[in-house]
Parts: sequence; structure tokens; C-alpha cells
Amino acid sequence: MENNSLARALFGPEEYQLNLDRARRHEICVGIEKGLAYLHEESRLKIVHRDIKATNALLDKNLDPKISDFGLAKLDEEENTHISTRVAGTLGYMAPQYAMRGHLTDKADVYSFGIVA
Repeated sequence: MENNSLARALFGPEEYQLNLDRARRHEICVGIEKGLAYLHEESRLKIVHRDIKATNALLDKNLDPKISDFGLAKLDEEENTHISTRVAGTLGYMAPQYAMRGHLTDKADVYSFGIVA
């Protein structure tokens, strides 16, 4: 992606940091939110990403975010209330119920997004 990741834009070496005002940061958050809504509700397959973090939000030339790194993603059947699974992801971004018990729902992605936002 043209502007690398949100993490690099915010916290990377000074020459790679982008001047993102409050309004632009809000737009980026809304873009990530829309991506998660698609994965959780609109996609034919319900996808739980399991590793939402600033390094996995890539920014295109217009600073529109794209969720990346689906290596840990899980597919969820519509009738399931949760998935019991081995814990994987980045600890600082994990929802407590997932990190401690392996109890995974799409709400774990929402929790991780809250850390990013």
C-alpha cells in the first residue's frame, strides 16, 4: 500500500509519519469499522479476524484503510454463538474472554478495534 500501515503513519520513523489531523484519524477509524462490519455481518462467510491492530490496517494513496493479514482469521458458522479455539493474536489487543478462555466471537475484533481507535 502506498502509505504503508496506520502504525507506521502514527508511530514509525519521523520521515514516514503522516500528519493526520483529528478529522482524518476519525475517517480512518470509520473505514476500519466499515471493514469489520463487512467481515462480521455482510460477507457471505462470517469472518473473525483475530488480530486487529494498527500494523494490520494498511493505508492506500487516499489514506483509506484496508484490513490486512488474515493469517489468523477464523470462519464462523451463523448458528454458532462463539468459537472455542487456541488463542492467537497480539496480546495487547486481545479481548479478555478470548485471551483467557479461548472464547472467540466477532466482539473480540470490536474490542481490538477499540484499542486501535
